[in-house]
Amino acid sequence: MTDETETTTPALPDRLAADPASPFHDAELLQRGVGVRFKGVEKTNVEEYCVSEGWIRVPAGNARDRRGNPMTLKLKGPVEVWLREDAEGGEPGGA
Repeated sequence: MTDETETTTPALPDRLAADPASPFHDAELLQRGVGVRFKGVEKTNVEEYCVSEGWIRVPAGNARDRRGNPMTLKLKGPVEVWLREDAEGGEPGGA
């Protein structure tokens, strides 16, 4: 019975990046939609996150590096993630 639960609800990775060049990129999972809550506030502009280390990377305005990629800020704090398709009607934990 536990195998059925695992196949219907895959575990989200500890670390995920939106950049296709990153080794932590998972296009299929990003296509399904991943919700991120940082310090109790839902964020929609997260470029990368790590739950175990407690940080997210968000774009720093319109600034770009020399390769044309957005410059990012690393913010530290509690991170919660979930699949958006599983929580269509609301967010986990009530709220």
